[in-house]
Amino acid sequence: MEKKRKFNCTIEASMCFIGGKYKPLILWHLIEGTKRFSALQRLLPQATPRMLTMNLRELESDGLVHRKVYPEVPPKTEYSLSDLGKTLIPLITELREWGRYYFEVTGQPNPCDVPSAEK
Repeated sequence: MEKKRKFNCTIEASMCFIGGKYKPLILWHLIEGTKRFSALQRLLPQATPRMLTMNLRELESDGLVHRKVYPEVPPKTEYSLSDLGKTLIPLITELREWGRYYFEVTGQPNPCDVPSAEK
């Protein structure tokens, strides 16, 4: 965690670290275990490589994600949750459950239940 930021409240701080379009999804996929950049790209096809890189760098800078670079050709980079990032597992899991609940009570189909080929 390189930078110190000033926040007015704890919700603001939390949303700064995990808010956005891709950060919660990246964290969700890293709950399953260590992933290479290419695997995260496949899991998040809507994220451009630039956006994925930017979000991963922010998560790493904030101490939530650990990046390991192997000195190989071509370069191999793996991402995993840091100890601090692992403390978010209950929160990210609960966000997923709330999303399921939302689709259930609104009667909308859950897009996560649709096989990838149908999306």
